[in-house]
Amino acid sequence: MSTVSPPENLEKDPRVKAVFDDIRATRKVDTLNNLWLYLAATPDLLEEVWQGVKVVMATESALDAKTKEMIYIAVSIANSCSYCIHSHTAAARAKGMSAEEHADLLRVVSLAGRTNHLLNGLQVPVDAAFDQDAS
Repeated sequence: MSTVSPPENLEKDPRVKAVFDDIRATRKVDTLNNLWLYLAATPDLLEEVWQGVKVVMATESALDAKTKEMIYIAVSIANSCSYCIHSHTAAARAKGMSAEEHADLLRVVSLAGRTNHLLNGLQVPVDAAFDQDAS
């Protein structure tokens, strides 16, 4: 169950409508994900989050779109965000992620989680060769 409810008339607020129109145009979609509908309850937060998503996820950069989605899946798994795991898995598949790539991604996430827990528990010091200041 959600901790907030989306406003009744979502696009009555011109700020919300402007963000929704930008999301639709940028993503070339007619419908909006629940994230945006619920964030519309707080227009400042809606604008802020959309700008971050637009800059990082919808703007060309050194990482291709599929890789960005796969990284988002990994971080979402680490943060236990079911919503993001589902939405970014769907997005990665739409951008060409194969079943084999998804399986490899899950293997890497699983291994990283295990070794992260071990290293956190053991408090192993970082090798000098890995410290950027060591060179």
